[in-house]
Amino acid sequence: MYKILKKEQLSEVVWLMDVEAPLVARHCQPGQFVIVKKDEIGERIPLTICDYDRERGVITIVFQPVGVSSTKFLELEEGDSFQDFVGPLGRPSDILDMSEEELKSKKFLFVAGGVGTAPVYPQVKWLHEHGIAADVIIGARTKDLLFFEDKMREVAGNLYITTDDGSYMHKGVVTTVIDENVAAGKEYNHCVAIGPMIMMKFVCLTTAKYNIPTIVSMNPIMVDGTGMCGACRLTVGDEIKFACVDGPEFDGFKINWAECMKRSQMYKTEEGRAMLAYKEGKSHHGDCGNGGDK
Repeated sequence: MYKILKKEQLSEVVWLMDVEAPLVARHCQPGQFVIVKKDEIGERIPLTICDYDRERGVITIVFQPVGVSSTKFLELEEGDSFQDFVGPLGRPSDILDMSEEELKSKKFLFVAGGVGTAPVYPQVKWLHEHGIAADVIIGARTKDLLFFEDKMREVAGNLYITTDDGSYMHKGVVTTVIDENVAAGKEYNHCVAIGPMIMMKFVCLTTAKYNIPTIVSMNPIMVDGTGMCGACRLTVGDEIKFACVDGPEFDGFKINWAECMKRSQMYKTEEGRAMLAYKEGKSHHGDCGNGGDK
């Protein structure tokens, strides 16, 4: 069992938990993920590692409840435990393979959308600890959906925040900030974009105009996390890959985005039905999804 040491609501829809998992904390690296399971009947949920403390043996996860199983995570409080907390899984970020000389030659740009802010943070923090400053763009629909602003400001070289509705800082989407920074003379030669599938696609279309190599995370299409279910199968260039075992990070210019976005929709209908049944409880009418007795 893996004890929850801290539970915190970061925004209207995003939650953070610190979980006691010494073996995972001892071996994990930025870019990797864990598989979390609430109890015996819970679904296995892949979550990117947001932070870690090797001395305390603690892993920080950040999640947005979407399906039934992740929503049930909210039933757990500090002192409760997850039944399973498996990891680290996946391949670490490619920045960890770079030599000191290569790191210093890079002009890094990180683009985070929504919950993607969580997996961006450990990479920017790792660079900061190695004396490398990275520019970071965080985007959200509204101010209420933003989180980690202060934490990111502590480790980023420059932090740019944008909201779709203009409720905080810059008004617009993350790609407009990229365009504006490049127009202002900013130079980048390595971009990492993590967030919703559509955001990552358009970041790649934007960075391609400026010949900025771009890495993206295919965590959104992962289900099982071990390569057994095949849900995260994707085409990268002329190769077939699986996000959970070959990634989750890949060259964004080689991703078949049409295929990936279609695959990300595959489980939504059944997931939606399960969520409706969970929320309506005994009043749920399985045949049509309408609550109430007949």
